[in-house]
Amino acid sequence: MDDKRILRVLDVNFNRLKEALRVVEDIFRFIFADDLLRKKSRSLRHSLDVLIKDKKLQAAILERNSRSDLGQKVDILELKRKDSLDVLFVNFQRAKESARVLEEFFKIVSPSKISVIKKIRYNIYSLEKDAQIFKRK
Repeated sequence: MDDKRILRVLDVNFNRLKEALRVVEDIFRFIFADDLLRKKSRSLRHSLDVLIKDKKLQAAILERNSRSDLGQKVDILELKRKDSLDVLFVNFQRAKESARVLEEFFKIVSPSKISVIKKIRYNIYSLEKDAQIFKRK
């Protein structure tokens, strides 16, 4: 079995999800000054901490190989952002995608955590919907 590679998938997607939610939180905090959405995104980001207590996810850190990661170079798509709404949109997509990857791979390594990550994914959907108020302004 490809346990070490699966652990790397878990590690990168956990990090990607936490980072994306941090960007979302900072946009709500500093760009839109919306404390309710800031608190929701912060709470959602911190709800991920229950996952890091999982022994498989802790082991995943040991499989991290940042120096030779094929995705470390800047992709041309990463350089294109129009404004803060665009940054918000991209990071919501990143968060949803990462949550889905975690959900799928937890089915292999830690099925008891699937409900946690699924709930987080659906909360991201709700938060993204709440953020739509900024498109109308």
